[in-house]
Amino acid sequence: MQQDILINWSPQETRVAVVENGAVQELHVERTLERGLVGNVYLGKVARVLPGMQSAFIDIGLERAAFLHVADVWHRQPEGEPPGFVRNSQPQVPIEKQVFEGQSLMVQVIKDPIGTKGARLSTQISIAGRLLVFLPQDDHLGVSQKIPADQRDALRARLQALVGAQGGGFILRTNGEDATDAELAEDIAYLRKTWARVREAATRLPATSLLHQDLSLLQRVLRDLVSEGTQTIRIDSHEQFTHLQAFGREFMPAAAERLQLYKGERPIFDLYSIDDEIAKALGRRVELKSGGYLIVDQTEALTTVDVNTGGFVGARNFDDTIFKTNLEAAQAIARQLRLRNLGGIIIVDFIDMGREDHREAVLAEFRKQLARDRVKTMSGGFSQLGLVEMTRKRTRESLAHMLCEPCSACQGKGTVKTARSVAYDILREILREARQFNPREYRVVASPKVIELFLDEESQHLAGLSDFIGKPISLQSESAMGQEQYDIVLL
Repeated sequence: MQQDILINWSPQETRVAVVENGAVQELHVERTLERGLVGNVYLGKVARVLPGMQSAFIDIGLERAAFLHVADVWHRQPEGEPPGFVRNSQPQVPIEKQVFEGQSLMVQVIKDPIGTKGARLSTQISIAGRLLVFLPQDDHLGVSQKIPADQRDALRARLQALVGAQGGGFILRTNGEDATDAELAEDIAYLRKTWARVREAATRLPATSLLHQDLSLLQRVLRDLVSEGTQTIRIDSHEQFTHLQAFGREFMPAAAERLQLYKGERPIFDLYSIDDEIAKALGRRVELKSGGYLIVDQTEALTTVDVNTGGFVGARNFDDTIFKTNLEAAQAIARQLRLRNLGGIIIVDFIDMGREDHREAVLAEFRKQLARDRVKTMSGGFSQLGLVEMTRKRTRESLAHMLCEPCSACQGKGTVKTARSVAYDILREILREARQFNPREYRVVASPKVIELFLDEESQHLAGLSDFIGKPISLQSESAMGQEQYDIVLL
């Protein structure tokens, strides 16, 4: 299946769309202000050791000192024992005998700062790749516990052959279960190269420096999303194109060859009406081409998908109408799961079919479409109630959870876009109108919460856009407006 990857970059947000045959299949969003620190590696400096708490405060250059507990201080395991194993007979070495004030220490963030608490650290470094996790301080080779036990020994033997005499610890991730030797070897080479850069930086940079940052969404596009069927990767920022090209040439040269700078007048997401697709993906109802429709309801415990015939009456008899609607729904549901990034337990209620061959054909089509998903899925057959139960691995927040928040007016029974999402919609709309009109000034009329965001956290982005288009942008708060409502007045 041939695909194109479109990247829309702005200082506040990166959006990525995977398009196959003109249809959006996946959406990924990363916001600059919401990017966490977990996975980052720093050269820290021990600020204070607390023997009574068996912990230490480490300065890593953040506003608050980070926290290192004695349990998170790495020590080499005896031969034959897996990482993290501690003998009951072996007492833990007190932290005051392992670290001292003023010491430079390589550490990794394992928990983001929360409220008044600083980040939590570990001295055991792990670097995640697409298929593997590299543990440079260990020699242990492991396989994800989620992979069936009868397959682990064979996978571990393959991994051992690929790692060879160079050593180092590796853990095979769940999505590496079906990877080829060439794909695993490429991931091993990338991880070793990354670790070499971390070590080199540790000898060159002063204490409290950032040595390694977990990959941004832009970089993960090259690492995780590019496949053999990827034709082009188009990005609309010249600066980010240059950075991504340099990163790709060093770590993923095959993917870097497909990079293109988008120079079109229209916003890149307008090429395939991707903003319209995002709006549809936030709704409950999904229209099918035949006239049928899906109802998608996401709850805390699970997601339900209900299939309905709607106005479809095109087949010769009722059984054929149901069968064709269910076949189309099987394709649409698999796409919606990817598009909305729905994970966990999913229950699909296809329209009841009387014929066994129809049920088998719909199930086969559904599994065929699910097999295209880069995220691991498992599905069962039809239950006694005619339902199909399946699971899809949770890899990140769903699209609705990222872009929306519970509506205060309906106590969480519905959702509206966050003020930041609306603010970014407004910024994009002004940029779009600036290409068509030449007013003296733009005035944004929106709800108080959106205006407050523009006056505070988003003031820099608003000022940057004003400088870019060469026009002043004024703000007007309107308390009668709902959070998603706004007007852009051309003066």
